[in-house]
Amino acid sequence: MKIGEIELRDRPLFLAPMEDVTDASFRFVCKEFGADMMYTEFVSSDGLIRDARKSLDKLLTYSYEAPIGIQIYGNIPEAMVDAAKMAENAAELVGGHGADLIDINFGCPVNKIARRGAGSGMMREPDKMVMITKMVVDAVKLPVTVKTRLGWDEDSKIIVDLAERLQDTGIKAITIHGRTRSQMYKGEADWTLIGKVKENPRMTIPVIGNGDIDSPEKAKEYFDRYGVDGIMIGRATYGHPWIFREIRHYLDTGELLPPMSVEERVSLAKRHLAKSIEVKGDKVGILEMRRHLSAYFKGLPDFKETRLRLVTLTDPDELYGTLDYIGGRWGQTDQA
Repeated sequence: MKIGEIELRDRPLFLAPMEDVTDASFRFVCKEFGADMMYTEFVSSDGLIRDARKSLDKLLTYSYEAPIGIQIYGNIPEAMVDAAKMAENAAELVGGHGADLIDINFGCPVNKIARRGAGSGMMREPDKMVMITKMVVDAVKLPVTVKTRLGWDEDSKIIVDLAERLQDTGIKAITIHGRTRSQMYKGEADWTLIGKVKENPRMTIPVIGNGDIDSPEKAKEYFDRYGVDGIMIGRATYGHPWIFREIRHYLDTGELLPPMSVEERVSLAKRHLAKSIEVKGDKVGILEMRRHLSAYFKGLPDFKETRLRLVTLTDPDELYGTLDYIGGRWGQTDQA
C-alpha cells in the first residue's frame, strides 16, 4: 500500500490519534509492537497560528516513529492552510523528525470541537470541508490525508459521495470511522458504507477503516469482508498496545499469540515510563503516565491498593519499585 510516496506493507495497521493518549511515549511503544503508521494527537490550527505552546509541542516527532503524520483540525480555511504549512515545517519549528504527511481531522465528535464546526462538525458543511481540503492540498508539498465519519447523523450519511469529492481535491488516502457524529462512540460501528466507498470504481486512493477493531479475528474478518486497504485502531490500543503484534501475527499465520504475561506487562510499563520521563521530565512524565500504568494491569485481583500507588506516586524510583513488586506479586501466578 502507498500513501503518496510512502510505502507501507500489505494490510497495514494504523494507530488512531487520541487526545491525551497518543503522545510520543505511547507512540514509542505502539511502534515497538508493530504499528505501521501513526499520527500525533490532533493539533488545533487556531492554537498553532497563535503560537500556543501546547499546540507547538505536539508537532515534535522522532525518527523512530517514521512514517508519521501530523493531524490538524479547525474550521477557518486560512488558519488550516497556515497550520498545514507549519506542520510541514515542524522539524524547523520544533526540531525532531517532522511530518511525513498532513492529516486533516474531520472526525472528532466531542462537543467542544464539533459544535463549533470543526472535527466532525464539518460533516454539516461538506462544501466547506472539500474547499478546506483543496486549499490545504494546494498549500503543501507533503501528502495530505483525511479522517472523517459516515455523516452528521442517521439521516445524512454522505460518505460515499463525499469520499469521491475529497479524493478529487488531491488527497492521498482517506480514513473512515464507521459511525456518524451523533453516535459519538456509542453503538456498533457500521462498516457497510466503508465497504461501499472501497467498492466504488471511481475511488483510487487507499481506504482505511476505523471503528471497533479490538481483536485479531475481527481485524482479519473486516479486511476480508470490506476489502479496505488498511485498518486504524484507536481505543482498543489503550492499555493494550501489543494488539498490533497480535493482529499482525494472526494475519500472517492464522494463529493467536498467547496473552501477555504480567512480567511482560511490567517490562513494557517500565519502558513506557522511562520514555515518558525522557520526553517530558519527571513531573509531567509521571503525571501523564498514570492513566497508562493502571490500564496495563487492569483485571489483576486484589489490585486496588497497588493501583492507588501507581496513580499517586511522584518519585520515579518508587514507581519502578512498585512495578517490580507487581511482577513479583502477580507474575508468579499470572492471574491477569
